[in-house]
Amino acid sequence: VQLQASGGGLVQAGGSLRLSCAASGRAVSRYAMGWFRQAAGKSREFVSTISSSGGSTNYADSVKGRFTISRDNAKNMVYLQMNSLKPEDTAVYYCAAAVLITTTPTTWTYWGQGTLVTVSS
Repeated sequence: VQLQASGGGLVQAGGSLRLSCAASGRAVSRYAMGWFRQAAGKSREFVSTISSSGGSTNYADSVKGRFTISRDNAKNMVYLQMNSLKPEDTAVYYCAAAVLITTTPTTWTYWGQGTLVTVSS
């Protein structure tokens, strides 16, 4: 499975961005997908996950109510809609794929290259 994230950029606090993750490979729709982020000098952390069918989602407390994860299995795409962005959301955002859903980055099998989100105050 190959993943490519896009959509990052510079936005003012309170603004919105939509991240996209294009997936390719065999049986992509069978994998759970997740978004993680890594701020400068910090370890990678869980942001959101979505089940293979899209029927189950999970969010970190820090983004709950502001971010929405979705997927389009017909297009092999995963999205992260980010609203009400805060400076503390600044990080490199990564999409990932795995069979088993966890909030621990090290358990995820496939990773995209990351896209930088910068939120100015």
